[in-house]
Amino acid sequence: MPELPEVETVRRGLLPAMEGRIIEKAEVNRPDLRWPLPENMAARLTGARVLRLRRRSKYILADLDRGETLLIHLGMSGRMLVSGVALGDFVIDHPTPQKHDHIVFHMEGGGRVTFNDARRFGAMDLFPTEAEDSYWLLEKLGPEPFSNQLSEDYLTTKLRGRASPIKTLLLDQAIVAGLGNIYVCEVLFRAGIDPRRQGRQIAEKRLRPLVAIIREVLAEAIDAGGSSLRDHRQADGELGYFQHRFKVYGREGQPCRSCGQPVLRIVQSGRSSFYCAHCQR
Repeated sequence: MPELPEVETVRRGLLPAMEGRIIEKAEVNRPDLRWPLPENMAARLTGARVLRLRRRSKYILADLDRGETLLIHLGMSGRMLVSGVALGDFVIDHPTPQKHDHIVFHMEGGGRVTFNDARRFGAMDLFPTEAEDSYWLLEKLGPEPFSNQLSEDYLTTKLRGRASPIKTLLLDQAIVAGLGNIYVCEVLFRAGIDPRRQGRQIAEKRLRPLVAIIREVLAEAIDAGGSSLRDHRQADGELGYFQHRFKVYGREGQPCRSCGQPVLRIVQSGRSSFYCAHCQR
């Protein structure tokens, strides 16, 4: 599942084609993705101007001049590909339509944004912009990692005294929005904290640096275009490459980059956790 850096990378790639531009034609080629698509989606989007393109947790949000917001969730296999508009120094020609091009936005200025999703685990929805705080996918989300709301005091208060493993707590979207399995593994390695350790077992002086480490890891991943493990592509179709910088994630049995001891893998709540038993206590 794409995590915050992958979604943010895609959002930034969509900016030249979408933000401030009119959707001249919305082409909706099927009635559903992961869930049914909104009623009259093509008509509600056609002619609308994208006022702002932003991200909340792992969702891309396009605020429209009609008072609605388009929510885009990439899911496990969804890709947003931009063509016909300059991305950096290059303009990518419009590709030949593909079987799984489920939604196509023909944008003002000649750009095209294609949502391709072979397994249809992605989703799109429309909701009133003013009702964002009560929208079901967003209402319970915690603060964004780069926001002022995620402070050392806030996170320490949320984590200390808790009986759940620290890995589980950091994956809780109600505590921090956007963190996923890959980056929590990397954060805990840099923090030197064993993913199995309960929140109440960790001294406050070890919890307080987590905010800075979370931001550091996510910023590096965004700069690298995210991590391409399976399906993730940037908006220009290129792979991200942060996976080449992983310290522990996906490196079971390989030597720790700090101490040389083998990286271990365990399963927590159905998810693989990778860590170094020597460096993380």
